[in-house]
Amino acid sequence: MVDRQVQILMGSDSDADIMRRTLDVLTELGVTAHMTVASAHRSPDRVKKLIDEAPQHGVKIFIVGAGAAAHLAGVVAAHSTLPVIGVPIDSSPLQGWDALLATVQMPPGVPVATVSIGKAGAANAAVLAAQILALSDRDVAAALTAYKATLAEKVERAASTVEDSVSSRE
Repeated sequence: MVDRQVQILMGSDSDADIMRRTLDVLTELGVTAHMTVASAHRSPDRVKKLIDEAPQHGVKIFIVGAGAAAHLAGVVAAHSTLPVIGVPIDSSPLQGWDALLATVQMPPGVPVATVSIGKAGAANAAVLAAQILALSDRDVAAALTAYKATLAEKVERAASTVEDSVSSRE
């Protein structure tokens, strides 16, 4: 396996479309990552093995996406002292509310930093991981600064487009 700063886990391959957003943002920020499937319920031995092997691959943070019961992030947090960021996936009839509550409601001493449900949460998990890494990595800090500047530029372009369309009606 290749060294990576972030290990991305998801409970099912059906979560891949959402969690790919995490990988894309991390890549954009220059953060190395690896994404795989491991289920807290269907493959607990695989989950434990990935957690145990993480340090030898340079993993500093776990980002974990899961839907429905969403126990995966809590299991990872229970077996690791590394930061865990949970991404609730909207894969059940409850539209992710069950996953959100399962991910955020952790007992004292077993924290999971939880972001919003779905693709926005997947992107924010990547940014949060990069912000943690940026505390000791100047390259990631610089990439974050550039990323945030790009976000601001998009807003400026959108504002200009809206203002131009409104001005033409006046």
